[in-house]
Amino acid sequence: MAEPRKAFIGRILAHRGALQAFFHRRLRAKSDAADLVQEVYLRMLRVRDTDSILDPEAYLFAVAGNLLKENAAAGRRRAHAADLEDADVAQLFAEVREFDTALDAARRVERLRVVLEELSPKCCAAVILQYRHELSYQEIADRLEVSPGMVKKYLTQALSHCRRRMARLR
Repeated sequence: MAEPRKAFIGRILAHRGALQAFFHRRLRAKSDAADLVQEVYLRMLRVRDTDSILDPEAYLFAVAGNLLKENAAAGRRRAHAADLEDADVAQLFAEVREFDTALDAARRVERLRVVLEELSPKCCAAVILQYRHELSYQEIADRLEVSPGMVKKYLTQALSHCRRRMARLR
């Protein structure tokens, strides 16, 4: 009786590659395929009366199909259990979005610093005085000792340069 069992095990182990491919084609998470192949073999080893199995390959893939259905049902149960309306889950997603937004903002600020350093000193000063200190064109002109028209020109050049460079840095 031990010899037919060894032959049975040898026959089912010969289909490992085909079984792996079977799961790969049917699973979203390809990393689960190896675990499911292992589970199929464990279930096949638990079969007591291997002599009653007429076609071990067909039986192997029937077990695999049933395991696939069980896995899908368990996945649906897990998805249903993690209800997105749950306040805790919604809070976690909000925190992740806030973190991503803050990280993105920090990257943009750093990019903007690099781009502003490329401007001439007076052009950069005009941008900072306009957008950080909210000074008027006349106030900026007085500080930089240029005309208000020149301030407008500096700001136009700076905005054009920033738009171009920021678009390239994305």
